[in-house]
Amino acid sequence: MSKAALSKIYDNSDKTHRVAEWIGEAVEQIHLKNLEGSSLSFVLASVFKKNERPLLMICNDKESAAYYLNDLEQILGNKNLLFYPGSYRRPYQIDETDNANILLRTEVLNRINSQKKPAVIVTYPDALFEQVITKSELNRSSLNIKTGDQLSLDFVNEMLFEFQFNRVDFVTEPGDFAVRGGIIDVYSYSNDEPFRIEFFGDEVESLRVFDIESQLSTQKVSRINIMPNVENKKLEEKRESFLKYIAKKTVIAIADTGMLKNKLDLLFEKAEKEFGKLHGAIKQSEPRDLFCDGDLILKQLQAF
Repeated sequence: MSKAALSKIYDNSDKTHRVAEWIGEAVEQIHLKNLEGSSLSFVLASVFKKNERPLLMICNDKESAAYYLNDLEQILGNKNLLFYPGSYRRPYQIDETDNANILLRTEVLNRINSQKKPAVIVTYPDALFEQVITKSELNRSSLNIKTGDQLSLDFVNEMLFEFQFNRVDFVTEPGDFAVRGGIIDVYSYSNDEPFRIEFFGDEVESLRVFDIESQLSTQKVSRINIMPNVENKKLEEKRESFLKYIAKKTVIAIADTGMLKNKLDLLFEKAEKEFGKLHGAIKQSEPRDLFCDGDLILKQLQAF
């Protein structure tokens, strides 16, 4: 049986309709059981389509998150599906971040902050464990540019240095920028491909997305958003839980609440032990300024 046929069966199921109705009526907690394999993915996808509300799926670990992400991508497509991973190669090691994961995390924050259409976000405890900069700091740390803006190349150049971007000959990874004549190439952490900004005097003449390998433009756009590495733990900005970002109407799907709390508490304990070794590197912050424990996350989840 095809995925489309299976999806239609779940969409038309009385039980799925009932779950969607309960969510619409703001029933606080719904416990689903006996959902094997991909059945949970089909139920959540159906509920998302019926209610058109943001949905946050908290899996037990990174591996199960990847499994459900793949499932949901097959059912919903990737347009309204986001993955929110941890930024570390190893949990709580703040000096060992992964650029690809940071890009994905920043993309999620930018999507939520831009108030676009509701999306399904798939995540796991290690990702929720890390605090992020506040919404106000995110807005302050973003540079929005559109075609026709009266904006000098020198100003953008200075802003990129302030955002701690690296000036290079050719842009190859997030955080890079290059200047050639009246053109700035910049790889924002808010987009999975770099931007090319062309100036005519002090006016933005065109904005394009370009390919890293060929260095050729692939798409013309009317506006772009440039964001630095907002996961840089050496910055002194105030931070808060990721759950502070998402809308109150968000539907939260938790695989196992007890396991979530235990995993978060374990990560926080490890962070506290390692913190002394790294204390000088993060400018007198405390573990709770950067990370969340199980009690904090559960308290915030109960507010939805």
